[in-house]
Amino acid sequence: MLGEPAVDPYLDVQYNARASVTDFEARMRLYRRLSDEAYAAVPHVEAWYGEGDGELLDVFVQPARSAAPVFVFIHGGYWRALSKEDSAFVSPMLHAAGAVVVTLDYALAPAVSLSHIVDQVRRAIAWIHRNIDHFGGDPQRIVVSGSSAGGHLTGMVLAAGWHTEYGVRAEAIIGALPLSGLFDVRPLLHTHINGWMGLDLAAATENSPSLHLPERATTPIVACYGALETAEFAAQTRGFVDAWAGRGGPATLHAVRDRDHFSVVTELTDADSLVGRAALHLLGLGPHARH
Repeated sequence: MLGEPAVDPYLDVQYNARASVTDFEARMRLYRRLSDEAYAAVPHVEAWYGEGDGELLDVFVQPARSAAPVFVFIHGGYWRALSKEDSAFVSPMLHAAGAVVVTLDYALAPAVSLSHIVDQVRRAIAWIHRNIDHFGGDPQRIVVSGSSAGGHLTGMVLAAGWHTEYGVRAEAIIGALPLSGLFDVRPLLHTHINGWMGLDLAAATENSPSLHLPERATTPIVACYGALETAEFAAQTRGFVDAWAGRGGPATLHAVRDRDHFSVVTELTDADSLVGRAALHLLGLGPHARH
């Protein structure tokens, strides 16, 4: 269509996460199998955080304790695929360590815009902040994480300027663990991904976390990507960490050895993995907790 940005062949390859592995479908089946096992093993409830399409979340509760730290996980899928049903696998290890774990859904593109998805995720965080004490969680100790598109949405939770409108204390978010995230989405204008996202420059700018940092960043972040990922995905994470640190925020960067775009998130199943240790540290749990 006249006026649409041209596809850049280099960027199109770099941001084609699915094509970066040879067994994409097998990875998705693994997510679902591990998640089915998690649902069978960990007590949980499903709740609505809003009345719109996809506005559901699962809370993996801590019925025997109160004021547990809360780990919120936002799924990836380039904003058009996957769900909380593919994400429950992050819950068993963190739940066993003492966290309340929340996995959330959002409506998918192309039926809705990226701005709509960002709004949904922020409303989900607001719901968690208001209600998580009923499930054993501490509303003042929330860690937000997500993989790929979920990493981007984690960045949009860290972005400035929305908390007061949604009734969330920014200080309640005590840490963030974005995995293989997208923090400047403007390059996607020049890829096939924009075929389902329908972004223009204004929307891409509005929804790029790196362009909306707080004046003074205080939330600790640990940002990870797989060492086997493409150069552009690696640069996205490095750039965000540098920008966050440039605003004074505590920021740690990890290129996770022998992991790719889809396997780095599975480290959350292992308390002794690099990503697992980072999650426990941010939550203040386990032998690697903050002191």
